[in-house]
Formats: sequence, structure tokens, C-alpha cells
Amino acid sequence: MVYFLATRLLRDAGSGVSLLISPLLSLMRNQIEAASRIGLRAETINSTNRDDWDRVEEELRNNRIDILLISPERLANEKFRDNVLVSIADRVGLLAVDEAHCISDWGHDFRPDYRRIVRVLQALPGNIPVLATTATANDRVVDDIISQLGDDIRLIRGPLLRESLKLQNIVMPSPAARMAWLATILPSLTGSGIIYTLTQRDAERVAEWLNIKGIPAQAYHAGLVDMGRAPSRREALEQMLLNNEIKALVATVALGMGFDKPDIGFVIHFQRPPSVVHYYQQVGRAGRILDQAFGILLHGEEDDKIADYFIRSAFPPQWHVNAIIQELETTADGLSLRELEARLNLKHSQLGKALKYLSVEMPSPVTKIGPKWHLTAAARGYSINQEFVQAISDIRREEQAQMQEYMRYSGCLMEFLARALDDPSAERCGKCANCRGQPVVPVEYNPDLGNQAAIFLKRCHQLLAPRKQWPSGGALPTYGFSGNIGEDLRAEEGRALCLWRDAGWGEMVADGKYRHGRFDDELVRACVEMIEVWNLRPAPEWIASIPSRNRPEQVPDFARRLAAALDLPFYDCLRKIRNNSPQKEMLNSFQQARNLDGVFGVEPSRLPHTACFLIDDVTDSKWTLTVAAALLRRAGASAVFPLALALNSPRID
Repeated sequence: MVYFLATRLLRDAGSGVSLLISPLLSLMRNQIEAASRIGLRAETINSTNRDDWDRVEEELRNNRIDILLISPERLANEKFRDNVLVSIADRVGLLAVDEAHCISDWGHDFRPDYRRIVRVLQALPGNIPVLATTATANDRVVDDIISQLGDDIRLIRGPLLRESLKLQNIVMPSPAARMAWLATILPSLTGSGIIYTLTQRDAERVAEWLNIKGIPAQAYHAGLVDMGRAPSRREALEQMLLNNEIKALVATVALGMGFDKPDIGFVIHFQRPPSVVHYYQQVGRAGRILDQAFGILLHGEEDDKIADYFIRSAFPPQWHVNAIIQELETTADGLSLRELEARLNLKHSQLGKALKYLSVEMPSPVTKIGPKWHLTAAARGYSINQEFVQAISDIRREEQAQMQEYMRYSGCLMEFLARALDDPSAERCGKCANCRGQPVVPVEYNPDLGNQAAIFLKRCHQLLAPRKQWPSGGALPTYGFSGNIGEDLRAEEGRALCLWRDAGWGEMVADGKYRHGRFDDELVRACVEMIEVWNLRPAPEWIASIPSRNRPEQVPDFARRLAAALDLPFYDCLRKIRNNSPQKEMLNSFQQARNLDGVFGVEPSRLPHTACFLIDDVTDSKWTLTVAAALLRRAGASAVFPLALALNSPRID
């Protein structure tokens, strides 16, 4: 409301459009609705409304928009800068930066593109008022924001105490126990709320579990793909929560900063966030207009492992940067991201992260012209500031330790959070579980639900969607596979029994692969149960398996036992005819497919022309199953259903 009211007053006084930089699409949708309620004409230009861009640009030129919302990433778009930003620069009435902690490298959610805001400031007339807002910034972050935006900035700070919020921490290591607790407690809580998880896969399976137990819930994360639907899937889910059509939205940090539903009755964390700032920012969604709301923090055995992953992967390593620069040095025409994937054995996400980091450096060693990346003069001798990276990593470790301390803290929980955020007015809340000396919600759960949750986790089968296109650039010349994967070569939708090393069957699969050298018969029975509910058409009539020279008997042995349990024949028709590097060492789609070119052969005389199962132990990219299935289809199999014991995918948001 601060920048909306300021915009209303400025516009009434004859000022130009306000420019609001906002980090999340969900937040933008929320804000546009809020602006309209006080008579502001708010519009956005982002990746979800391409059909509106021309109209919005025309209305900007005609001064018919009061406030334009954009993401910081939009500032990197050359067309936006030339067509929009340049045309309104001399008549911007207000520049507002929401969630301003994202500007700071020290902040809990630093966004590299926020660095571009400083450049925009330098390009705008010096008399334009600037407003930066955030609810989650300690002294270190505040000082960094001021140093970047300018020393003449005024700091206005309010208290952090949330009078309606009742906090409680519960140590509950087992995922099954936490899921049983949720199913026990949620029906007793008033209203609707948010359950935060650290990973996409946990959001999905917690939501599925709650629905099985009759509690309406939906998963919300960055991996949801809209496929051209309108409204978008994520927007529709936000609206379901706003309208109280579901009990809980099970979300990753994709639903975070600024999402405004003032009557959220509870925020529950399925896992411990990596920092106090993360936690306060998320739990602060609850109880904005309620007399009572709950903030419950659960702590599980996987929390530290996930937090460590985020810390390790926060910055690109120097060798990634060196590899990219070396490849770009080989061509004057530049390289697209896909062309870099074909040349470098780096993940798509690793390449994207490194290029993003380099593009916002000042001066930047790379620049993007159209779809191609090019080197600049700053690339000569460029190296990442390792002291800076280490300092950030050390802070993240300290934040993690602070959250561990918070879980053990016996004093007022709200006061702990406020002091951690350097609130000078921090005081006891009198409402949290520690202040009351008793739980604000029960800790106990129905033990029968605990058993059911453990069984559910073991039956948490993973879909293996068939790949429909071969990598561009000629990854499989020996086989002649390119372009779309036609229905005559495509695998059917497959299944993985579990997630690698996950609760349930995941640890048993890992033990069988690396400790025992043989997969347990219990996994055979589990696969039979999975197949019984699979509803396959056409029904497979035989079984084949992926061959290996390192462990030649392990997967075929499991496939033979599964075949016997299903009363189907096993055909040893796939052969490994060329050695290749371990597939797990291949880090992007092109390299994964190229590593399989010419590796497998099929003996058609040993292959029935009917549907089959294709068995592997662990799959990640699905390229091994995709290539082998295409070879079996080309040799005469009428349908191929991939079946893996485990899917190796961290699915971290």
C-alpha cells in the first residue's frame, strides 16, 4: 500500500508512470489486484502475458497506465530496454523496488538480476523518487542496500512482532511421522494455510498424501508447466487458496515473498528453512487480519542435507566459468545455450547459472546478442572473487547454525526471530509455545496414520514421461536418431518404484546396488504390486533389461526374478557392443544422449513382436531407457514400458 498510495498521490499531482520491480509472478498478480481496489491502473510485462505486450506498450506511450510491474530479469531484455524503458525514462514518477533484500549479496534470497537496478538508477534522472521495501533485512543487508542505492536514502524501520502469531517448534525426524502429524492436526485448524517444503518432490507427495486422507491440498512449485493454459496453473492454485477452496497449498519458496492472503490461519514448515530470514518471511504470511494464527516449524532428518546442497550450489565454480569462456573464445559468432551444451559436459542449470552470474558482473565478461552469448573485453583474465564467495558461504553456514539454535531455543520464539533480524524493539510475545509453557497445537499423532504414511512412501511411484524429441545438433548419428521421436520408436509412459535413497524403498535400492550386489526379493514384490495398479494397454508379454559391463548380472538377475513373479518370459535381447563413460557422469541432455550413441545392439531373432517391460535399476535423464526402447521398437517390439527401480532426481526448487 505504501507505493500504491504514493503512486495515487503522484499521479493526481501530474507525475508519470510508477515503475515497480517485483521478484515473483505470483506477487505481481496479487499486487495488480490490490492496485485496482484503490483505482490504480496497473499492468505488467512478463513471460506469461506475451499477447498483451503491444497493448501495454501503446498504453504506456499514451500515459494511460499508473504503475508498471516488471521482474528484475526483464531489465536484461534488450527489446524491453529499447522499446519500453528508454521511452518512459524521462517521465517515471516513482521507482519502487519491492523485496529489496534481493539487491544484497548478503540477503537470504539474492537475485543476480537485482544488480541491474543500480544501473537503471544511474540512467534515470536524479530527481526521481526511489522507494525500496522489505520485511526481511537485518543490519548487514540494510547497510548493503544503502551502499548500492545511495547514501542519501532514508531508513524507516518498524517492529517485527506479530501479535496474532503463535509459534511452536517440533522435532520429528521421520517424514512418515510428519505426514501422519499433518493428517492428524490439519482438520482441527481453522481456515486454510500454507505448508512449506524444501523440495518440489516433497510438495507433490505431501499434497498427494493429504488428499488421500480426505484433506484438500495442492502442490505449488516452480516446476509446474502451464502448457499454454489460461489462467496459468500456478495462478489458478493461488486463487484456490485465496478463495479457501483448499485446506492447504503445499509450496516451495516459489510461493513466498509478498503473497497476500490476510486470513491465512496457519503456516507449517515440513522441513526447517535454511535461515531465520527465510523462516520469518514465510511464517509472516499467516494471521495478518486474524486474532490467532499458527506458525509451526517441523524439523526432519533431511533438513541439513538439503540446506548444504543450496549452499554448495549457490555460485558457479571457477572451472565452469573457465570452460564457458574458452568455448566462446573459439568463435566470433557466439554460441547459444544449446550449442554450449553440445560442447561442454555441464548441466543446463549450471550453464544458465554461470552465464547469469557473469552477465550481471560489472564489467561483464559476457553479453547476449539475440540467442547467442559473446565475450567482452572484460573476459580477459576474468576470475570469480573467491574471497567474496567464501564470505557468502560462511554467512549461509552461520544462518544454518542459527536455525539449528532456534529449534533448540527454550525462550520466546518471536523474540528470537526479532533479535536475529536486528529489531531494536524485540520483546517477549507471550503467545508462543515456550512463553506459554505448553504446546499451542498437539504434538501427538495417530500411530495408525504413521503406519499408513510409511506404506504410502513405499508406494510413492514415480511417473517416467516418455521423451518426445532427440537432442538437436546430431547427438546420435550412429543410430540415425534425430528430430521428433515418432510413435513408432517412442517408449510408453513408464514407472520408477521410488526415488533414489528416499524414505521407503530408496535406501533398499541403493544398498542392493552398491552394498549387496543384488536387489532384494522385497523389491521384486513391490514392483509386482506397482504393476498390478498400472493398468497397462497393451499388456506386456515379455521382459528385457538394460545391459551393463560393470555389473553384468545385477539388472538381468532382477529382471529374471520379476519375470518369474509375473509369469512372463525374459529375453536377453539387448547387448552392450561398445564401452562408454558412466551415464551419471554426463551432465546435460546432449551429452547424455551422445554418450549412448552406438553403445547398444539388439538381436532381433530373440525379440518377440509384442509389448514388453524394459528394466533398469536407476534412471535420471531417461536417455538410456529412451535409446534402448527405440532400438527395441525398431527391431519389432510393438510397445516398450520402461520400469526402473529408482529415479535419481533431487527435484530441488
